[in-house]
Order: sequence, then C-alpha cells, then structure tokens
Amino acid sequence: MASGDLTLGGLFLEDARGEFRKYKRFAEKAVAQVTDDDFFRQLDSESNSIAIVMKHIAGNLHSRWRDFLTTDGEKPDRNRDSEFEKYESDSKERILERWEAGWQLLFQALSPLSDDDLQKTVTIRGKPHTVLQAINRQLTHYASHVGQIVFLAKHFAGDRWRTLSIPRGKSREFEVTKEGTPYRA
Repeated sequence: MASGDLTLGGLFLEDARGEFRKYKRFAEKAVAQVTDDDFFRQLDSESNSIAIVMKHIAGNLHSRWRDFLTTDGEKPDRNRDSEFEKYESDSKERILERWEAGWQLLFQALSPLSDDDLQKTVTIRGKPHTVLQAINRQLTHYASHVGQIVFLAKHFAGDRWRTLSIPRGKSREFEVTKEGTPYRA
C-alpha cells in the first residue's frame, strides 16, 4: 500500500516501524565501530557499558512485544535487575543474538497492526495504555538508550569514528529545497 493510501493510523504505524528500524540500525552501526573490550567497558562504576544497555533493551523487547496485545508488557519471567549485571556467560555474540531476537519480536508484533488497533488497550506493569501510547512509550525508551550506545561508541572509537548521520561541515550537502530536491553548493 502506498503512503498516500494509508489512514492516519496506518501512517503512524508505518512511521513507527521506520523509526524503530532506524534506531536499531544506528545502534548496530555504532557497535560495529568498537572493540570487544570497549563493548563491555564502563566509563565509571555507576555507568552502564554498551553491552549492559543492549542487554536491557533486549530484555525490554522480549517482555514488551511477546504477546503484545494479550498479556502485560512486563512478563513474569523477566528479571530486569539482571539486565544491568555483567555475568561470566555474557559474550558479545550472545547479547547480539538476544538483541536481534528481541527486535524480531517487535517487528512481528507491529506488522499485523492496523489503525483499528491503535485505540485498543494493553497493559504495562498493570497500567492501561492504548496501543498508540505503548508504541510511543517504547519508541522514546529505545531512542534514549540508543543515544547512550552511540555516545559510548563514539567516545571509545575516537578518531576511528564514522558518523551515523550528516558529517560535520557537510550540512549544506544534505539541505533540501522547497521543491524537495537536494541542494548542492
């Protein structure tokens, strides 16, 4: 279905799916620029490593999006506190596998939704939310944590960092005219 054929709710869902994909991609491109040691490095004893932030997002994804419309988003089998601990069994590969599986749950849950679903009620931690509110809640939650991942990755990569968006000093190359065409200086 072309964007012009969608209802307002359909447009929202299309946009939300795109934003979730963008944040997932940003985190993964940032993580690809750090060493395995930096993946687990903390700036200080009170901060989280990239690995911990990804474990937390993965845990949240698994809890919130499994049986999204029919069960509370805070599943009884989730141990949120353990997401903020580093265990011997934690490896970059295991964390990234759980991360990917969590995102697949999100996209599987969002895929069948229509604008008719947006006003349905779901619960998160026993509190009612419309589906629209629940999607926005998770979108902002993941965006804030992806920002942490990007910040840490950029810090650790240093001079090796490759921007995920518009490079410094290149904004004019990305400007768009009123007609929607790129402006080239």
